[in-house]
Amino acid sequence: MTKLTRLTGALALTTALAGPALAQTELTMWYHGAGNDVEMRLITQVIDDFNASQSDWVVRMESFPQIAYNDSVVAAALAGNLPDILDVDGPVMPNWAWAGYMQPLPIDESLIADFLPGTKGIWNDELYSIGLWDAAVALVTRQSTLDALGLRTPTLAEPWTGEEFMAALDAAKATGDWEYPLDLGMAWTGEWYPYAFSPFLQSFGGDIVDRSTYQTAEGALNGEAALAFGEWWQSLFAEGYAPGTSQDPAARDSGFQDGRYAFSWNGNWAALGALEAFDDTVFLPAPDFGNGPIIGAASWQFGVSATSDHPEGAAAFIEFALQPEYLAAFSDGIGLIPATLEAAAMTENYAEGGPMAVFFDLSAEQALVRPVTPGYVVAAKVFEKALADIANGADVADTLDAAVDEINADIARNGGYGHN
Repeated sequence: MTKLTRLTGALALTTALAGPALAQTELTMWYHGAGNDVEMRLITQVIDDFNASQSDWVVRMESFPQIAYNDSVVAAALAGNLPDILDVDGPVMPNWAWAGYMQPLPIDESLIADFLPGTKGIWNDELYSIGLWDAAVALVTRQSTLDALGLRTPTLAEPWTGEEFMAALDAAKATGDWEYPLDLGMAWTGEWYPYAFSPFLQSFGGDIVDRSTYQTAEGALNGEAALAFGEWWQSLFAEGYAPGTSQDPAARDSGFQDGRYAFSWNGNWAALGALEAFDDTVFLPAPDFGNGPIIGAASWQFGVSATSDHPEGAAAFIEFALQPEYLAAFSDGIGLIPATLEAAAMTENYAEGGPMAVFFDLSAEQALVRPVTPGYVVAAKVFEKALADIANGADVADTLDAAVDEINADIARNGGYGHN
């Protein structure tokens, strides 16, 4: 064989081997987890595995700090520079879908039949996004605290009533053993308020908006049930049951472990710290204030931008990421609830009998998504301000009426936000 023949053959072989890689179409992806080393390692592994698994697509990720992510997406949408794949906070998704930032997610929905309800981003009866995990809140305490106070241990089947809950706080307060009976996490702001506190309002029988039409907050946020909630909410701070809006963030982060609070209203992401502090830590279901025990649902999810030229490729990546081993890896890495029982069984903490398995059950049994409307992004901020003002002593009825007026004005300005 001549030198020229050998060279020609080598070039042909190189071209043949490089063909699949050269044929891969690039998909851009934006992610909110910059600065979280564990989360970035996990999502990078999924991307690397997907890119190596097939020859059609290659995903390239750009990450953003969570605090700047939503603003970056909105700015990119206005400039026409959205990526193919977005991640989106569950309650924000309807706004992005209505605004034309996202398109329905073209995946095989049989793949998500067993996913927790809160992981499914549905707007106008169409699936737009899907999450690999969910988050749940519980009332955190110690079994020794319940025993010392003579309290029954509530269960999912028999949660505390509102009266039992207040009796528990009264019993803790009477001992003088804690700085406050209850930590609500008032040092946290933003999405924590509607996520963690609107379920109390909903259990009273109210809501942020009227979900039957999504055209008004009248009656939902200022009716009799909402007024009763508001008076109760204000009493928690006025009567010394919980620290208010001036709570030290450090006290929120470690106050339960330091013995400052008898009970803490907190999420599964903080559960490991409580378990490490006390081997008798227990996670109790939400109390029932008359309309059922309720907690929040929906966390970060994946979807496809409306401007993507390759929705089939973006959907292929999202389907790939739904494999149980990835759901389990995220749960083990960042502590959140795996989206399916199959994945939960593969985890350290959420498998049956695991120390955090109760959170999966709470998410399955008590969780309610925040109002599914594009107007949520405004209503959530109005709700946060109203609750902070009431906690600080503002008149309950006047504050809720003003919040209703502000929410209704926003709905009117936006033509009803596209609700049929």
